[in-house]
Amino acid sequence: MLKGKTAVVTGASRGIGRAIALKLAGEGASIVLNYANRKDEADQLMQEIEKLGVKALVVQADVSVFSQVQDLIAKAREEFGSLDILVNNAGITRDGLLMRMSEEDYDRVMEVNLKGVFNCTRHVVPLMVKQKSGRIINITSVVGLVGNAGQTNYAASKAGIVGFTKSLAKEIGSRSITVNAVAPGFIETDMTSELPEKTREAAKENIALKRFGRPENVADAVYFLASDMGEYITGQVISVDGGMAF
Repeated sequence: MLKGKTAVVTGASRGIGRAIALKLAGEGASIVLNYANRKDEADQLMQEIEKLGVKALVVQADVSVFSQVQDLIAKAREEFGSLDILVNNAGITRDGLLMRMSEEDYDRVMEVNLKGVFNCTRHVVPLMVKQKSGRIINITSVVGLVGNAGQTNYAASKAGIVGFTKSLAKEIGSRSITVNAVAPGFIETDMTSELPEKTREAAKENIALKRFGRPENVADAVYFLASDMGEYITGQVISVDGGMAF
């Protein structure tokens, strides 16, 4: 249980982020819901969470902007006092073959996916160091571990998160703060539902379990790491991919 804990979940309005927020709230944590553009969906999620008997705060912020993240964390701290769990989930894709990829598409993916993790973690770590406890969970991707044609920018950003996770775990482990990553494979979300059927079937052939996962599968892994069960695990990457990459 996470009763008495506060969790910040970035990119929480839909998909995997939404499932993570609901899971942590269901286990008793107060939730700070960050979103970039989908206010209606974030507000609806807040109402669902409050029905679970816990508090929720919705804060708009572009995680790629340092000052906006600073405001996000300040509002969260003002509302709840302590911040115990940070889930860096916000991410985007701008897919394309490298020889056709624009500089803008490369930069934007890196800014949101990788710099966003730095921005959020940079503002939360001093609070966790002061309280000598905390859980940081970064959502990477199986693509960051094995690569994927047409996603050099996305794969680079997600691989960067792995290196960031392992390095930070060594920096702040002595303060009783764990830093881990979860690497989803193909998960049933709005993004994967838009894939052509042939692409979906081909992807399933590369998965040992021969099916896509659910957002809740990722949320369960995040909860494990955020709870007392994960207290002696740090610097690790847990793949939730149905046996796609091992």
